[in-house]
Amino acid sequence: MTLSRLFHDTLSMLKGMKVTILYLTRPSRVVTQQYPENRETLKFPERFRGQVVMPHDEKGEHTCTACTLCEKACPNGTISILTTKNIASKRVLGEFIYRFSTCTLCNLCIEACPFDAIRMGHGFEMAAYKRDELDYVLNKKEGR
Repeated sequence: MTLSRLFHDTLSMLKGMKVTILYLTRPSRVVTQQYPENRETLKFPERFRGQVVMPHDEKGEHTCTACTLCEKACPNGTISILTTKNIASKRVLGEFIYRFSTCTLCNLCIEACPFDAIRMGHGFEMAAYKRDELDYVLNKKEGR
């Protein structure tokens, strides 16, 4: 009984080491990325979820209408939309506040936005010493 158990355990260990053995014999198939060294050539998949960004056109304008659907869809209150009124007494976006420190990167706000005004970016190096440094106003124009 001990010999059969030893054979079974050895076979189980070899099955578990199959991936490691294949990487040792074929190093060209290794998928591990050497992160700090390859920062310039680092490629992310299209579906990578980084921080939320608000795309702007060449004039610095965005497509957000302050409908607050993304704020309502956020499960933990990461997004705050402060609205103002324009000259025609119509509600417009004042500030779009995004708190990266509490974001779970769940993508629910992106899916709730009917105007594609926000999307998941590729930013991931967002370390900070203070939590306040991770609060962003996304609708700022360049130079403001």
